[in-house]
Amino acid sequence: MLTRRELFPAAALLPAVASGAPPTAEGKAPRLKTALCAYSFRKALGEGSLSYLDLVDMAVENDIEGIDSTVYWFPQESLDSFLASFRRKAYLAAVELPSIAIRTDLCRPTSREQEREAAWLQHWVDVSDRLGSSHIRVFGGNVPDGSDENAAAGWVAEILKRVADYAAGRGIVLGLENHGGITSRAERIIEIVEAVDHPNVGINLDTGNFRSEPYEQIEMCLPYAVNSQFKVHIRDERGNHEPSDWERIVRMFAKAGYRGYMALEYEAAEDPFQAVPRHLARLRQLARRFSAA
Repeated sequence: MLTRRELFPAAALLPAVASGAPPTAEGKAPRLKTALCAYSFRKALGEGSLSYLDLVDMAVENDIEGIDSTVYWFPQESLDSFLASFRRKAYLAAVELPSIAIRTDLCRPTSREQEREAAWLQHWVDVSDRLGSSHIRVFGGNVPDGSDENAAAGWVAEILKRVADYAAGRGIVLGLENHGGITSRAERIIEIVEAVDHPNVGINLDTGNFRSEPYEQIEMCLPYAVNSQFKVHIRDERGNHEPSDWERIVRMFAKAGYRGYMALEYEAAEDPFQAVPRHLARLRQLARRFSAA
């Protein structure tokens, strides 16, 4: 009789380490899915009048596929119990939990600071794994005063390189968001992702964050996009807010062969309990219209 060691060699028990280029959507038929960012209800989550379990019910009521879970309001105590309850509730409701969003600042110049930031990221990789989410949104952060932006971009890439294999071993993708600071421009964020050169590191594309030439910059990022947020406003060429042309954006997503989530991240002034269902209906309509049959 074969022993367990013979059946399962040690090498086979080790997590597979991914290698190669960052993800690209080029040449694929689009597959567009809808989600709701928990951040859309930040006030209610912060004051405790709404829970993540309530968001599952909201996803069902609005006929959307997933929840993009901002971790700011995860409990600090009994975290494992919370994650298990949230995951169970979502599964029984057939609601997906594809992504979590965390705070990071990857513009860290020293090796010690980079190690600390990498450890923080690894912690959330473990949390994401326990929740059953396969994507983590991360921020690049701001270039420290007196520092060179090119050097800062290298620091960001270095931290992502340190964590990429760890995330890959758990099947988790890291999405660097265009969130101002070091990631203000599409060219820079693409440069960072290409420098990391890992299939588990891509771009978390926020359609409302670019401060100039927004549609052009969105289009540049799309081949690297692994997750996305949709805002109801976008900045025009003068930096003013104007209604976002979602149809134009979703058309670009489809043309690029994007496969992934389009999550509503509502930040406008109207009461989210009134506005979010309306915007989700529109996003759902566009996702179904432009997805491959």
